[in-house]
Amino acid sequence: MATLYNRIQGRNLDRLAALSDGIFAVAMTLLVLDLHIPTAAQVHSEGDLLLALGALGPQWVAYGMSFLTLGIFWAGQQTQLNHLTEGSRDLTWIHLGFLFTITMMPLSTRLLAEFITYRAALAIYWLNIFVPGAMLYWSWAYATRSELIKDDTPAEIRNSICRRILIAQSLYAAGAVLCFISTWLSIGVIVLVQLNYAIAPRWRRRRER
Repeated sequence: MATLYNRIQGRNLDRLAALSDGIFAVAMTLLVLDLHIPTAAQVHSEGDLLLALGALGPQWVAYGMSFLTLGIFWAGQQTQLNHLTEGSRDLTWIHLGFLFTITMMPLSTRLLAEFITYRAALAIYWLNIFVPGAMLYWSWAYATRSELIKDDTPAEIRNSICRRILIAQSLYAAGAVLCFISTWLSIGVIVLVQLNYAIAPRWRRRRER
């Protein structure tokens, strides 16, 4: 009976996608709710307000990075789910592990915003990018081995999903290593990588037109 139950568990991809949408929506909302505006006690003039807003720079940088990160991972997961015929018990738990790492994003974002010049804070934030990337790679590799991918999915798409994850994670890792020179340089490179994956396809489409 246990073996039979394990075979029928987690087959519905729609439920998994719905849970994913909810978790990503909450994580994205928590990011903006964690931004703190200046208090009235800090502001007594226009100049004070501008200075206080400028001091919030690290918070806005961390927020922008994390929103991009969540958007990229949400799109990546949905792309995988769209090319699967059905789920399985193991695949469901792989994606639940992936979603667990997503729920940690507001925490690592807040840590980075508070200690943006510390390499340890940036390293923890990078881990919060690396681990979900590794989970997505594991998910696609498992789906490939278990023959859960739709038969009409071209080999080019099958390979491009893994290749995209590997290249992106390599670039993120290179950006993280730059923290030994400057955390701001490291953050700048990571943001550029994110912008490339979020915006570059639109640029390519425009060139094709």
